[in-house]
Amino acid sequence: MNAFNSYYIFLLIATFFFSCTHDTEPSVYNTNGEVYNSAYRPQIHFSSKYNWINDPNGLVYYDGEYHLFFQHNPFGSGWGYMSWGHAVSTDLIHWTQLNVALKPDTHGDIFSGSVVIDKNNTAGFGENAMIAIYTSAGSSQAQSIAFSTDRGRTFIKYRDNPVLKNPGKPDFRDPKVFWHELTQQWIMSLATGQTISFYRSPNLKEWTKLSEFGLGIGAHDGVWECPDLFPLTFEGKIKWVLLVSINPGAPNGGSGTQYFIGDFNGTTFTTDAISDPTWLDYGKDNYAGITWDNIPELDGRRIQIAWMNNWEYAGAIPTYSPGNNGSRSSMTLPRELSLGRNSQGHLFLRNKVVSEIERIASEWKTVTNENIENKKNFTLDLGNKKAYHIQLTTTLSKEQTLTLSLQNATGETSQAQINNVSERIYFYRNNSGNVSFSDLFTKMSFGPFSYNSDPVTLDLYIDQSSVEIIANDGALTLTNQVFPASIYDRISIQTNIGSVPVLVKLRTFDSIWK
Repeated sequence: MNAFNSYYIFLLIATFFFSCTHDTEPSVYNTNGEVYNSAYRPQIHFSSKYNWINDPNGLVYYDGEYHLFFQHNPFGSGWGYMSWGHAVSTDLIHWTQLNVALKPDTHGDIFSGSVVIDKNNTAGFGENAMIAIYTSAGSSQAQSIAFSTDRGRTFIKYRDNPVLKNPGKPDFRDPKVFWHELTQQWIMSLATGQTISFYRSPNLKEWTKLSEFGLGIGAHDGVWECPDLFPLTFEGKIKWVLLVSINPGAPNGGSGTQYFIGDFNGTTFTTDAISDPTWLDYGKDNYAGITWDNIPELDGRRIQIAWMNNWEYAGAIPTYSPGNNGSRSSMTLPRELSLGRNSQGHLFLRNKVVSEIERIASEWKTVTNENIENKKNFTLDLGNKKAYHIQLTTTLSKEQTLTLSLQNATGETSQAQINNVSERIYFYRNNSGNVSFSDLFTKMSFGPFSYNSDPVTLDLYIDQSSVEIIANDGALTLTNQVFPASIYDRISIQTNIGSVPVLVKLRTFDSIWK
């Protein structure tokens, strides 16, 4: 028996041993069913058919499919037995969940990481092999790889894992890898405590440290996690963006994602001058987001998705299906990231929902187009749909505020407020529905929104258990979970003083599970 065969027999034995320590995982097939119609189940967001999920992993496009791997416990609705779940989509909206892609082994649990397409066969696993680079979380954290030659349906773990051993750091994880064309090498961004370390490799197997970023820069109230370094073109020039998730230390408490804009020369990342941390999303529930690799050049977009939860209460939120294998947590809608310039002349990261959302949207209907003084109530014509999009456009003076309340028949209410006095947009969910599972869940969130005399547009994407607010085409976003007993099917609009011009439009969404 040669060494190659004996190694893979060992893998089969190890897989059997680890699998037998748990009950058989529930099937993810037959996605049309009651499990996708239950209370709180997102109708336009990806969630696992059963069990716990957290960070998105291994986002890659290949052969007509968007791959979404994710942190997953195949055996329960709480965090544990960390594996990589797997789903695919041809349009970023409708998802088919596949078998679990990677499970724990003798090196430990499978923590976060990334996937690349090895077009030039640098690793020797085959041209266009799909290669996962992930953290093996055993007695210490190290980086390992696995490869697939069947479009990600099965993976084989590399026999000489780990490929990047831990130099003695307690936090050494979440590799995000891409091919750097200019220097003809693989670049890895790795979370290393309170910094991001950059490594290079010719073949994904041998890694050399290049540099480290983060000391004295940005927010440091919690551990740095899930980095992502990528280029964006703005005004004819290439700028580099580094996403860094942090927990705790977000502007409204718990988990959040900061970002840095600067330059990368193949060795070091240098940020443009900043005075304060800049945040991707000011809601309570947008974390650990990374972007898809290998998007076709003809498309050209940088597309991101994030975990819609917060470690302050992640394990306590209601499940979407009953029983010990209840589905818990979901992903945000996919977002397109681009650069903009604010009124102070500084670059910022704009993020808005991808255009593919149009595929499940109805025609727009006008709810109201009038001047509103004090308060006015409206009933929404949702038909039997459980997700919808409200677009509100208004113009306010410096002294005015406008509050949009989402309500249902039992009086449960979530509120979005444009407040020009404080120059903020607020979201309140203290009376939004089921909030009993955590006192921290009831706290409001807000983001900075400088006043000017231009019209303000809020796009609100409302699902059975979330409200995503996109202000002024992605200049500011607030993502928050809510758990009302029934979908919000009425709204009220209230002003503090004077009359305000308000245009509200509505469209509904088909469920992605039907």
